[in-house]
Amino acid sequence: MSFTRRAAAVLAAAIALAGVTACGSGGGETRDEAAAAPASSGAGRSVRHDGGTTEVPAKPQRIVSVSVTLTGHLLAMEAPLIASQATPPSPIVDSNGFFSQWSDVAVERGVQVAYKGFEPALEKIAGLRPDLIVGSASGADDASKVYDRLSEIAPTLIYRYDNLSWQDLTTKIGKALGLEAGAAKVIQSYDQHVSEVKAAIKAPEQEIALLRVNPTEIPVFTPVSAQGQLLTSLGLKVRELPPGLETTADQNEGGARADMVPVATENVTKAFGDASLFFVSHTKKDIDDAAAKPLWRDLPAVKDKRLYDLGLDSFRLDYYSATNVVDRVAGFFKGQ
Repeated sequence: MSFTRRAAAVLAAAIALAGVTACGSGGGETRDEAAAAPASSGAGRSVRHDGGTTEVPAKPQRIVSVSVTLTGHLLAMEAPLIASQATPPSPIVDSNGFFSQWSDVAVERGVQVAYKGFEPALEKIAGLRPDLIVGSASGADDASKVYDRLSEIAPTLIYRYDNLSWQDLTTKIGKALGLEAGAAKVIQSYDQHVSEVKAAIKAPEQEIALLRVNPTEIPVFTPVSAQGQLLTSLGLKVRELPPGLETTADQNEGGARADMVPVATENVTKAFGDASLFFVSHTKKDIDDAAAKPLWRDLPAVKDKRLYDLGLDSFRLDYYSATNVVDRVAGFFKGQ
């Protein structure tokens, strides 16, 4: 089947299925290289990912990201990215809906907005004629439920990003795309920067607690979270949450997540103890409001003013945002 006929069929199917959502989890079936449009040069490779196993072009030239979270990883390794999902307006994105930590890089390289929102726009993606689609299998931009339909447009890879560091994810994607050298280069540059910052700061003696503040519960980042691993690499000690404080399993995605544990607000004293508090992706007002709450006011960290803002871009970590967080930590403790 020619690309024109195939694209027309995909477009018709996409219009008929406009109500499809991109939330939830799920697997996917193996797709072969014949589904790609247009074809890339060279033999392909079989890639195992969180949706199954997919035949990927040896040197893809037209990659579309359906995960704004993974777009930063692709940009950092200089993948041939032509378009990306964008998000609705918020303090962490630019006017295009791209994350602020890498939006200038995307604009400079001519990356288009594929669509806005968390539901993949299948007809718009098909119109971009990708030879490879990269998406996520977790989070708000989870594309698992439409993986099969995406695979009809082009070979599709999807990855979870909530259970490993950004470096491991970058390495995994780099290998899948044949961009191992680019992935290794950016990680080496980052590691060198971390070594320099670690040598220049005096890490605090107290443990640290990484958290977000929500109305009904407090997601606490564990030492194995991407944020926890980042701060550990700088010599900080991330607090292990005492057992028995987590809320019900269904609030923690069936207990599947290892990076964050939700804690009820009444347990803040037990959860944080004497730890310094590091806030992930909050405004100054958010932090001030949290510190003013009755249960928070008596925390040693609040009394001693050991509250640290990691920045609005500290939730979805990639090379760009991780570097920003490292620089902020350097500002907190340099010369102490």
